[in-house]
Amino acid sequence: MWYIFSNLAFNQTRINHQIKSAELRVIGPEGENFGVLSLPVALERAREAGLDLIEISAKSNPPVAKIADYGKFQYDENKKLKSAKSKAHTVEVKGLQVKIGTGEHDLELKAKKASAWIKEGHRVKIDLFLPGRAKYLQKNFLEERLERILKLVTEDYKIALAPTKSPKGMTVLIERA
Repeated sequence: MWYIFSNLAFNQTRINHQIKSAELRVIGPEGENFGVLSLPVALERAREAGLDLIEISAKSNPPVAKIADYGKFQYDENKKLKSAKSKAHTVEVKGLQVKIGTGEHDLELKAKKASAWIKEGHRVKIDLFLPGRAKYLQKNFLEERLERILKLVTEDYKIALAPTKSPKGMTVLIERA
């Protein structure tokens, strides 16, 4: 069975005869305000200008429509969307794993990496890996081991999630202050 989809199913922008509202607040091609017009009058104005009637804001009362070239309108909308996407910065959670007996030099290297990630704006999850029976050591001893690496982080940070037990051992989450 075949289904026919209008472009409205994929794109919420209605143009010309797809517009359902009886009255519209119309904006001209140069940005001038034509006021509230009936749909047939607005379509006639758009036809006279050789352009399309594009519904911009369907949810307002009355809906807002603009007389413009639909191809150019779509191009501008896609350009705005791409620009907004490129400016959006996603925050990742980066992970580090240390053991109870990790040496000072290795801790310094890992802290340096954590500092770089925090500087970039990412969150850093530091796992204190506890093999076997080490999982049952006293909590204050394990927190002291986590503090060893936290003292070496050079960037300003705040603890987003306090040290907690995890399946691997103990975990702390830090982020930019």
